[in-house]
Amino acid sequence: MIRKIVHIDEEKCNGCGTCAAACHEGAIAMINGKARLIRDDYCDGLGDCLPSCPTGAIEIREREAKAYDEKAVAARKATFMCPSTMAKTIERKECSYSSGEESALTNWPVQIKLAPFSATYYDKAELLIAADCTAFAYGSFHADFIRDKVTLIGCPKLDGINYAEKLEAIIRENDIRGITVARMEVPCCGGLEIALKKAVDASGKNIKVNVVTISTSGEILQ
Repeated sequence: MIRKIVHIDEEKCNGCGTCAAACHEGAIAMINGKARLIRDDYCDGLGDCLPSCPTGAIEIREREAKAYDEKAVAARKATFMCPSTMAKTIERKECSYSSGEESALTNWPVQIKLAPFSATYYDKAELLIAADCTAFAYGSFHADFIRDKVTLIGCPKLDGINYAEKLEAIIRENDIRGITVARMEVPCCGGLEIALKKAVDASGKNIKVNVVTISTSGEILQ
């Protein structure tokens, strides 16, 4: 049958994964760093994924395609590929690493520079702005920091960008309840803390910011 269905331009796709997270039917998956429509009958053609794409790689086209299969989608929703690892098909409510340890990650992508400016998961959320190294230094990072928060990560030294403008837009455009900054004790992490505080001030919102510093040996210093 001829019907409306998602088309993804792989040359424009930057692999951020926001469309896969936005697709409620599980029709889009990240394969070899690119978003792909995995089955025609999973796609309802409504285009919930379109607004999430930062590069304009997705559009709705009319072509020959299998009819949308609601029962197949329901079965797909019962299990899914964990967005944090893409490692195994598991129960949706228990996204875990292949080692069996529970993951608390609820949003994707996590890199600040790839994160969307607006998304439903920001609504009334507690943000965790974390330096890249913190999760490696602190052993229980998922349980103690990521759980019940929307996580964004970055390294001001390696990324070579100023996060303040991006974070300001996220804070300004969404209903953020509170923010935790997790940083290492090393000086270069100061850039992340400074950028976040500038972003909050520039947004004009009164949001409490909690800064946690982690030592190189994995201890919380403050």
